[in-house]
Amino acid sequence: MTKKYDVITLGRACIDLNAVEYNRPMEDTMTFSKYVGGSPANVAIGAAKLGLNVGFIGKVSDDQHGRFISDYMKAAGVDTSNISYDQDGHKSGLAFTEILSPEECSILMYREQVADLYLTPDEVNEEYIKSSKSLLISGTSLAQSPSREAALKAVSIANKYNVKVIFELDFRPYTWNNTSETSTYYTIVAEKSDIVIGTRDEFDSMEDFKGYDNATTIKNLFEHRPELIVIKHGVKGSYAYTKDGQEFIGKAYKSNVLKTFGAGDSYAAAFLYALNNGKDIETALKYGSASAAIVVSKHSSSDAMPSVSEIEEIITKNDTH
Repeated sequence: MTKKYDVITLGRACIDLNAVEYNRPMEDTMTFSKYVGGSPANVAIGAAKLGLNVGFIGKVSDDQHGRFISDYMKAAGVDTSNISYDQDGHKSGLAFTEILSPEECSILMYREQVADLYLTPDEVNEEYIKSSKSLLISGTSLAQSPSREAALKAVSIANKYNVKVIFELDFRPYTWNNTSETSTYYTIVAEKSDIVIGTRDEFDSMEDFKGYDNATTIKNLFEHRPELIVIKHGVKGSYAYTKDGQEFIGKAYKSNVLKTFGAGDSYAAAFLYALNNGKDIETALKYGSASAAIVVSKHSSSDAMPSVSEIEEIITKNDTH
């Protein structure tokens, strides 16, 4: 059956306010630029810019910020028909970023009772998910109810119709009550996913900081549904493992780093683009790494999502040299 969407992402969509003044602590920063933020929103925008047919499921505030998010995503090529507007006064989350140096970046998040965590199971449309090749779930959506139940329903629907589930761990400690809770719900979704992507630190969070290495992590997950696991190790590169025993290593590309945030979202968007376009896993790792290198060199996350030609230029340049 022909699918309308290549990927639908579900979860957080918020406002990023990035410091315009570099090398200055946030308390002294007076000017910020506004962008759409939130991992699944960024992945959707990045994938759409690369040419995939993308949908989004989430909830935003019924105000100027909510309309800004929805309008921006629609203009970027993302289908926004399944964005819900909160009618109970919950506001879209805000993230203020501080850029002290390329190595010292921090994010001040306002996540108390934010609209995206009030997405309800009733707002998850079965036919919409059925119409996609894949569904990307962000870990943040599992942090609280009712968003947690909405995400679990979406995964169940995807499993029912053989829609590939991609679990992007996206661990944000300030959203959770404790590490045991994180581990419980991350494990539930990871075991029902086809692809699991995250940093080594995020996998540690899923495993309740038991100190596992990559070999133990993949052994445990491959006893369940996952077919592909990607574990990122920052500047050391990323590792992809398949259920049939293959291992692939993707190097991190050098970049003129401005800030550290946004890399994971751009990585996921480009990695999924490559897989959707028939690239092998080794090449998909290159696309992810190149995309991440571009975004960390620019001021925003969503606005900075690269084109296919920009990604391929970095790959060609590095492979040549």
